[in-house]
Amino acid sequence: HIAQRHKHEATVNLIFYFLLFLQCTYTFALSPAAAPAQAPAVVVAPPPAATPTQAAAPHGITNVTKILEKAGHFTIFIRLLRSIQEENHLFSALNDSSTGLTIFAPTDSAFSELKSGTLNTLSDGDKSELVKFHVIPTFLSTSQFQTVSNPLGTWAGTGSRLPLNVTSYPNSVNITTGLTNTSLSGTVYTDNQLAIYKIEKVLLPKEIFASNAPAPAPVAPAPEKPAKAVPAANVESPVAPVDISSAVWFMHNNVVGSVGIVVAAVFAL
Repeated sequence: HIAQRHKHEATVNLIFYFLLFLQCTYTFALSPAAAPAQAPAVVVAPPPAATPTQAAAPHGITNVTKILEKAGHFTIFIRLLRSIQEENHLFSALNDSSTGLTIFAPTDSAFSELKSGTLNTLSDGDKSELVKFHVIPTFLSTSQFQTVSNPLGTWAGTGSRLPLNVTSYPNSVNITTGLTNTSLSGTVYTDNQLAIYKIEKVLLPKEIFASNAPAPAPVAPAPEKPAKAVPAANVESPVAPVDISSAVWFMHNNVVGSVGIVVAAVFAL
């Protein structure tokens, strides 16, 4: 009886330890250490808030010549910008300026209207002045032309030396320089800091082109009117010298002869 009791207790203990073993195995399987590794969750960080410098970056990298190349029909103006390094000047100005820029861009057909060889006769200084005359140092939308003061200031200067006057109408904007009269023919580009407008004539500053204009050809003197012919009746003919020697000799002989006759008659008495 005691032996059976010990045997029963041993069996109960065996079952208890077996169940304990199963419990430990199950718990171990569910523990984080034994769980299969999972890929960490991807956390997308929000983009950093744009600082003032970053906000201005899109304007700072604006490339005027690239814009003109994409638009087409501005080959000569682009070549002029690059030949005198104004391309870099525009790039720096757009990066640093807080007021923006406005550019009047002449088309290739506008340059073709100039006298042949005009650009080649200009010095680099005059070419730079010509380009700067097409740049306004502030951003102007088409509606803002209604409120600008004339003469309009340019990179080249302002006032009577380099006059640029703008007149805004309901459907057009007219530009005059004293030598050029033209209108905006379209908007090439605008982004609230840079405005590029197309024009069909080159803006010629009087400071450069009035002094280079060829002198007018001398006026030939008017032909003199022929003198009126004087009627023959009113013209005194020159008196021809008259040879009177024969007449004097004839009169001398007659006088002598007469005297001789008178003397002979006196002696006859």
